[in-house]
Amino acid sequence: MASLKDVGERALIRNIIDMIRPGPFVGPGDDAAVVRIEDGRIVAGTDMVSFERHFPSGMTYEQFGWTAAAVNFSDMAGMGARPIGLLASFAMPGDMDESSLYEMVGGMDRCAEHCGTHIIGGDTKPGPGIIVGTALGSLDGRAPLLRSGARPGDMVAVTGRLGGAAAAFAALENGMEGCSLQPLLAPIPRVKEGIALSSLWAATSCMDLSDGLAEAAGSICRASGVGMEIRMEFIPAGGDVPKICSETNLSYTDALLYWGGDYELLFTFGRERLSELHSVGLDFSVIGAVTDGNGPYVTDGEERTVMKNARY
Repeated sequence: MASLKDVGERALIRNIIDMIRPGPFVGPGDDAAVVRIEDGRIVAGTDMVSFERHFPSGMTYEQFGWTAAAVNFSDMAGMGARPIGLLASFAMPGDMDESSLYEMVGGMDRCAEHCGTHIIGGDTKPGPGIIVGTALGSLDGRAPLLRSGARPGDMVAVTGRLGGAAAAFAALENGMEGCSLQPLLAPIPRVKEGIALSSLWAATSCMDLSDGLAEAAGSICRASGVGMEIRMEFIPAGGDVPKICSETNLSYTDALLYWGGDYELLFTFGRERLSELHSVGLDFSVIGAVTDGNGPYVTDGEERTVMKNARY
């Protein structure tokens, strides 16, 4: 196929419009999208990925596109919003083959389909290899999940398993075979879980974990004016994490707390809601408690330390 600069921006846009699924809205193809929502409130968030930071060895262009969409839908999940559209802007090298761009668009569209929505517009420009996404969501009459509602005495919990992205990266770097790479190459945003938490009105605070557990815990503590006590032995690790950490120089603590790349949710809730959360089949683990204080602490065996800032 031709290079991106040979095809030209307008032709690329026409080709992209032709390949993505049509949806019940105005756009793409007009100056802006028009999306109907039920309660008159839209949740909007934006995030970007780049070849430099988010394209590890072994990743395909389709997976890069999926990840670009997932990081944005994960923000919707952290707010308890139902995604209603995704805007996608591409800044790609002019000498890139056009098929590579279409693979990225296909990955974004498949992630949007997984999350129950569509790509509703975007832009293309020459650039170093960056995708900027803007996700829109609806609360459907529910209150948003915020970072600022945690209270002393609340439980601290996470959905799913942590450390998988860090472990997958280490496995790729060290040529390990037979390890799960999905958490790194095709992360699943926890949209259904966020909507469930919002629908139950159970979570007192919530945030996604794309930047790491330590970063999210610190953000909730700052926004809520509280502390946290988290125990390492309660943090659920992905299946390959202990093995990969034992066979590479990846620290188990770093994988679970600091590395990031896990698209799970950290949330707090009142102890009286525990059985209710279990009753709806939500996959989560209690890892600690909210306290009076000014930051998150982690206890590993007999050692209790303040969580460092995230590095990922």
